[in-house]
Amino acid sequence: MGLDITVLIADRSWLARVPPRERLPRLRDAWYADETGLWDHDALTGGEGWVRPRGSSGAFFAVYEFAHTLGSFKAHFWAGQRWERVRGHVDPSLRGELDVLLSGLFWDGPDGEAERTDTAFFGEGGYGVLLARSPDGVRDLAAIWDRVLPHLDRVRGPFVEHAAVPDGWVGDFDAFVDLLTRWGHVLTEAARRGWCVVGLSE
Repeated sequence: MGLDITVLIADRSWLARVPPRERLPRLRDAWYADETGLWDHDALTGGEGWVRPRGSSGAFFAVYEFAHTLGSFKAHFWAGQRWERVRGHVDPSLRGELDVLLSGLFWDGPDGEAERTDTAFFGEGGYGVLLARSPDGVRDLAAIWDRVLPHLDRVRGPFVEHAAVPDGWVGDFDAFVDLLTRWGHVLTEAARRGWCVVGLSE
């Protein structure tokens, strides 16, 4: 069984009612609560889009389901691996922006040491925390997404030449862009609300 990821957006003011070190546990507890309905049989369909929880905390967070991943981190991991293979062949200015975006979400970065938790807001990351971005961090990443989106097709040629594989996760350029676009949906919605983005693993 491999690593999983559940991506949530959460209300900053609701999390800020507790000290930084308690904010991620608060979100995890709300996510795990039976009253949300998220743990009912077939509640998460494996489809794509927003799942709104029920219950007393339901107004303060939402879950985003990535299509075709079944909650696995594999697609995100392999997108990072494909980027490793292609990034040296991409225009430096676009490469720099995508480096920041991807290392802020799921890629380990060029030195393998990407930091994906905004510790000033959340404290040190805890068990199963894959990323934890404050509203400021979310706004920064959303702005990068807006800038790179019109230029992503410039990555197609290098991707086809250096990173495409016939089988496996994120094996072609369209799958790579599709995954990034779904992350773009998450960042855009969270930035619009002034909310946090958190990736948790069970």
